[in-house]
Amino acid sequence: MNKIVVTGGAGFIGSHCTDFLVKKGHHVVVMDDLSFGKEKNLNSNADFIKIDIRNFGNTDKVIADFNPDYIFHFAANATTKSTSMGWKDPMVDYKINMVGTLNLLESIRKNKLNTHLIYASTAAIYGEPDYIPIDEKHVTAPLSPYGITKLAGEKYCYAYYREWGIKTTIIRIFNTYGPRQPRYVMYDQMKKMLVCKDGTFQVLGTGEQLRDYAYVSDSVDAFYRVMMQQEKSIGQVFNVAGGNKLAIKDLIIEIKNILKKENLKEVYTGESWKGDLNKLWADTSKIREVLGWRPTVPLRKGLELLADWIKENE
Repeated sequence: MNKIVVTGGAGFIGSHCTDFLVKKGHHVVVMDDLSFGKEKNLNSNADFIKIDIRNFGNTDKVIADFNPDYIFHFAANATTKSTSMGWKDPMVDYKINMVGTLNLLESIRKNKLNTHLIYASTAAIYGEPDYIPIDEKHVTAPLSPYGITKLAGEKYCYAYYREWGIKTTIIRIFNTYGPRQPRYVMYDQMKKMLVCKDGTFQVLGTGEQLRDYAYVSDSVDAFYRVMMQQEKSIGQVFNVAGGNKLAIKDLIIEIKNILKKENLKEVYTGESWKGDLNKLWADTSKIREVLGWRPTVPLRKGLELLADWIKENE
């Protein structure tokens, strides 16, 4: 049994990761301030500490006292269309995504812990890609405060690994979806279609934007493989995605079929929110070759599971 901290463990991916780790028999402490996460997502068999990781003193006390073998670091400012990838208030992204990450690393260093920090990064660090599929060697040129601060967190992880020997691994998550998802295109469009009464619904953008979707259990499996094979993963960066290049317009058709809403008509706005990218399609060959990870949930099955959850919970 390992001692594991999950920051953001009341959020979407963090709560699924907590459930998985608890089921595997590990001692899990969830650190979350519930500003974005939901109390109902908390696992009753994990310890919960309500805490803001921007506060170094409180964060340091928890880390020093618990002395975790691993930290799964999901806590970050949740980006939505309304916040435009952080442009509404860039300081929020800076304080949570950069300062919060630095606090965890500094606590590990200061207390001389042997903790392995597994950092949940994002495809947003790439910016608009020069080529697709995007591999881990692609230039990083984020276009939003969210992407900038997540990339800065990566740089801190790597610097602490090289300078102090702090064990870190970076996972760049592309579009992950599934139950408990609080927003984003799949959730948003399913909700619109389910309540649509006038026969039309609106979709941001042109419909030509490319995305690469991974079901949440597949993303969680990637984090677990990093933990279980740390001799191969320490100091490494991995892309995690579903391996399915799909245009938004084709996703909309698939969702309409699943919901049996083929009679509805989508209307594209032509413009999306500031910071949205046109193409996100990942090369995941590195994590496949190094850790043996590959997605197992087909897109159709994942969409059906998400749709069932939305109908039951919303």
